[in-house]
Amino acid sequence: MDHRFTNGIHKVVIIKKKTRLEELVARFNTVDQAEFYVEHMGADFRDYRDEHDNYYKALEAVRNDAKLFARVQEIDNEYIPNMIFGEKDIVITLGQDGLVVNAMKYLNGQPLIGVNSDPLRWNGDLSVFHPDEMRDVIPEVIGNTYRSTDITMAKACTKDGQELYAVNDFFVGVEDHTSARYKISFGEKTENQSSSGIIISTPLGFGGWHKSVLAQFRGMARAFGLGEIKEKPVGWYEQELIYQVREPFPSVSTRADLVYGSIAGGEKLKVVSNMPEKGIVFSDGVLEDSIEFRSGMEVTIEVADRKGKLVRS
Repeated sequence: MDHRFTNGIHKVVIIKKKTRLEELVARFNTVDQAEFYVEHMGADFRDYRDEHDNYYKALEAVRNDAKLFARVQEIDNEYIPNMIFGEKDIVITLGQDGLVVNAMKYLNGQPLIGVNSDPLRWNGDLSVFHPDEMRDVIPEVIGNTYRSTDITMAKACTKDGQELYAVNDFFVGVEDHTSARYKISFGEKTENQSSSGIIISTPLGFGGWHKSVLAQFRGMARAFGLGEIKEKPVGWYEQELIYQVREPFPSVSTRADLVYGSIAGGEKLKVVSNMPEKGIVFSDGVLEDSIEFRSGMEVTIEVADRKGKLVRS
């Protein structure tokens, strides 16, 4: 096989994560102590070993095939925020779908290949490839003959220049999910609110937190005899976000009119914090990936000016 076209221009970045076994060893220092703890709790330690072994077999297969075509760099997922990705990098995530989401927000058009490390254990809507497929897929990506889906992302920015991207959703509120106080503005409407926070979902995120909140609303609609509430199908690539306010509380100083709506491309949702402490904006369920949101700070949320590029089978 002639691999002369891999002249160093392309680099494959493999993003991996610790297995449950490795996390246990980090906590209990040795495998034997980890096994004692798990067995003492009545669980089967063999499942942890099998998952670990399967993961590293998959990693070895992906690594060996990637080395045939390009330079390879491996990083743990915890270091993604500090990684500087090259314009021509090809990114492979090895694990479950959450790893695809966590990596994509730091990319700017680089192709991302989601590899399911254990197809018999995990479903994969985003991690659609088997480890053994990389020998065929990587050359297609290098040769730009691959299929992909554009993924709409959301962007949050503050007046002091902080930026944060979301592949699934943003949460704006209090870090411990107690009552949040803020001023919300959308279009020509503005109101003060007290609620359990605001969720802003991308089309990809419609199957996550958004779905959970909507399920509650649908159940209440049925209870009040309003029938079934249906949403239009939205493709992952469509330029639309949905905002939902959780448990808004109307009072003499707060309202509950701006509680649900669509944010199209070019439109902006603005939120000003009235919280002296614990206010936060975080993305995709990761508290560590956040903006501190204290009194007087304004955050603007809109459809991002960049997209994720997910390689498809």
